[in-house]
Amino acid sequence: MQIFTENFKSSPYWWEKAPRPKIEIKKVTEKIDVAIIGSGYTGLCAALTLVKAGCEVVVFDAEDAGWGCSSRNGGQVSTSIKPGFRKLCGQFGEVAATKIIKEGQNSLNWLKNFIAREKIDCSFKVPGRFFAAHSQREFDRLAANLKAQPASLEVKAKLVTRAEQRKELGTDIYHGGAVFESHASLDPALYHSALLEKVLKAGVTIITNCRVKKIRKHNAEFSLDTQLGLFNANKVIVGTNGYTGQLTPWLSRRVIPIGSYMIATDVLDDDLINELMPTDRVISDTRKVVYYYRPSPDRRRIIFGGRVTTGEVDVKKSGALLRRDLIGIFPELKNVKVSHSWMGFVAYTFDELPHIGEYEGIHYAMGCCGSGVGMASYLGTRVAEQVLGRKEGDTAFDKLTFETRPFYTGKPWFLPATVAYYRWRDGTDQGNKTSVV
Repeated sequence: MQIFTENFKSSPYWWEKAPRPKIEIKKVTEKIDVAIIGSGYTGLCAALTLVKAGCEVVVFDAEDAGWGCSSRNGGQVSTSIKPGFRKLCGQFGEVAATKIIKEGQNSLNWLKNFIAREKIDCSFKVPGRFFAAHSQREFDRLAANLKAQPASLEVKAKLVTRAEQRKELGTDIYHGGAVFESHASLDPALYHSALLEKVLKAGVTIITNCRVKKIRKHNAEFSLDTQLGLFNANKVIVGTNGYTGQLTPWLSRRVIPIGSYMIATDVLDDDLINELMPTDRVISDTRKVVYYYRPSPDRRRIIFGGRVTTGEVDVKKSGALLRRDLIGIFPELKNVKVSHSWMGFVAYTFDELPHIGEYEGIHYAMGCCGSGVGMASYLGTRVAEQVLGRKEGDTAFDKLTFETRPFYTGKPWFLPATVAYYRWRDGTDQGNKTSVV
């Protein structure tokens, strides 16, 4: 069986409604107040904050605006913090742990308020997340964690048993789960497109398809050597996240680019989508090598993502693997084809926390660990406020050590073995008799 549609595309499904923009290059003044590298959520939110404060801002991107993961992600918005409260307490103490967890909640609330205030049309909803337990042990752990939520950090959530699961998801492969009621969804490319329009109207200059080749510091200012020549700036912000490279080697040693792969199914019958995904909730599961999926905003397709290989591969190969795993969850889709298959790089960190700060005068915000829709937007705003010297820019991440590892220079040579190990561990988890791995 041919598994791809006749009009199959190796570009994100989201680009159908929000194709990559073409931006006319304006003449740039000789002296820039702030140069921003990266035109994703981080860079644009930083630019919007700075231009509203009266700064002359120029954003540089090696590709089209938003070409990276800002228009390639699953459009799921969560509270963003990967480590649990107990682990954070062990590392930083209870007070700091509480502040870090609250920053995740802040990022979600900030995005909700920002979209409402700015009247951004991006199919934004708050349907909640069904967090599916891939084993009985994980369900028991999830139930215990919900019962013991720390004071002041409680979130609205309800446990869903395996017997009740089909009210949330048309499969028996999981062992129940939990619904986190405040989690949201949007069309990521439409969100970026609307954000880009606001930034341009506010007076920010965006120069796309212009790689910054080198940054040099001269006394209190910087020169940027780009494909279009030299530019001078008082301040520099780097917001490249999963696309951080050797332009900033100190940062490159501290973020791990991980390929996240996605597919969109062909159009499904109404009855089938309603059976398999009876709600508009976003879905993820308790696997370390996680699957994440959702109905498309128009409820005509399923958007399905995950890390399906130990290395980076062609999106047709990854698309076939994702389709196999999707059918493992929903056997009813065995005859459904794939219309789009694509990938993007997210940035993980060694402590699984986002980071924001300044190194040798260069400001940065990155390492969103797969939760960048809310966190990248939030930290982009905060790093701009830090550049402006505002108290509002303070975050719980400011004084965290941005860790690296010996012999790591930005190319994750250890990733294939790590992914293979976690996939094995996910598949052999006690009590998991129906693994799709």
